[in-house]
Amino acid sequence: MDDGTTRPDLDRLARELEALGTPGRLVRDPAELAPYMRDASRAVPEGAPLALCLATTTAEVSAALAWAHASRVPVSVRGAGTGVSGGALSYDGGLILSLERMHRILEIDAENRLAVVEPGVVTAELDRACRAHGLFFPPDPASARSCTVGGNVATNAGGLRCVAHGVTSDAVAALEVVLADGRVLRTGARTRKNVVGYDLTRLFVGSEGTLGVVTEVTVRLHPVPPGTPRTFRASFDRLEDAGNAVTAIVNGPARPEVLELMDALSVEIIESFRPSGLVVPGGAMLVGQTVGEHAEAHARAIAESCAAHGAVDTEVSDSDALLEARRLSNPALNARGLKLSCDVGVPVAALARMLRGVEEISRRRGVRVSTVAHAGDGNLHSTVELPEGADGSARAEAVLDEVTRLALSLDGTISGEHGIGAVKLHELPWQLDAVSRDVQRAIRSALDPRGILSPGRAV
Repeated sequence: MDDGTTRPDLDRLARELEALGTPGRLVRDPAELAPYMRDASRAVPEGAPLALCLATTTAEVSAALAWAHASRVPVSVRGAGTGVSGGALSYDGGLILSLERMHRILEIDAENRLAVVEPGVVTAELDRACRAHGLFFPPDPASARSCTVGGNVATNAGGLRCVAHGVTSDAVAALEVVLADGRVLRTGARTRKNVVGYDLTRLFVGSEGTLGVVTEVTVRLHPVPPGTPRTFRASFDRLEDAGNAVTAIVNGPARPEVLELMDALSVEIIESFRPSGLVVPGGAMLVGQTVGEHAEAHARAIAESCAAHGAVDTEVSDSDALLEARRLSNPALNARGLKLSCDVGVPVAALARMLRGVEEISRRRGVRVSTVAHAGDGNLHSTVELPEGADGSARAEAVLDEVTRLALSLDGTISGEHGIGAVKLHELPWQLDAVSRDVQRAIRSALDPRGILSPGRAV
């Protein structure tokens, strides 16, 4: 984004960072930059970035953004790099701003059920620290052991416990955000109620690094339920039956904390990746968990509901092995080289029709499509096996586009939790009309008039 008349003065930024007592935070060696240039998506960066800023404080982030704003240098923001939408790709001639070293848990306020953390804290590590106080952090992405709280905030991530506790925005009470010009903004409050001014906290959650850079997050915690959790499994010969069972469970009296779906191909891939004795179903497998004093009764009621809706086999246990298998879906797919995937959502009552439609697309297109889903909230992740031939990638992308359009035809969304990034930007007009896109761009322009933050992504 530099106008080409002057080269951005990296030495000036280095001096400013050193003045903050942080020498060596600015990396320019191409070999050291390479691991920070892309994320876990199939998107590939173009060109070469100028430098990487390994920030450790809000002041460093502020200095880096103020410099980029003045120099008109595009900025890519990243945490652990686990995103799959291409949101963290570097820019040619841009600055990479890494928050991975901002990984402190600053406070756990057990009395008010709050925690204050830096964005680089790994999600599962925050949850583990809170459990020492009898509390837990509700957001639970499948990649919780590697993704960061800042990344969760950037994409408004969901995960396995969404059906019971909602998405990341439901757990965020307040934020510290560095704006594009380096100013520091604080949003929200520690109180349960707060109606002062616009709800800027929710505006920044899910903004994918386009409105500001989050440097501190205050999150709401929940008490750990009493008793021993119970895990349930139900295997189905037909995908559609599994979808109908999900609708019945969600609308029934026994509410699960986790309700996940894996189709037969996904189970086959996971079992091949890490054998555990999991029997591949004819169509799909539902796995989930109930918690609280009535966990056993609720798990058995859910298993009975599944049997009433076509399950050929059910199981209830106190083992987490089934949920561990679900968490292995992404590593297992990646091990097969399968990164061509989408992230759509549909109303839960439309889940059976969505699953049937994906099967039909797979059959008609002649490619294998595996689907895993946060079934309880209708969020599906379908992955296409790359067809052979020079046009294989284009054919696979066409399949994913068709899956996405199917979701929209069922009153769904093009992204349930991964965000738009660079990968899904072409799909944005499919869901948002011109007025909606204009309003969102106007908000973005007001906060980042020079367009340095993640340009060409999200909106």
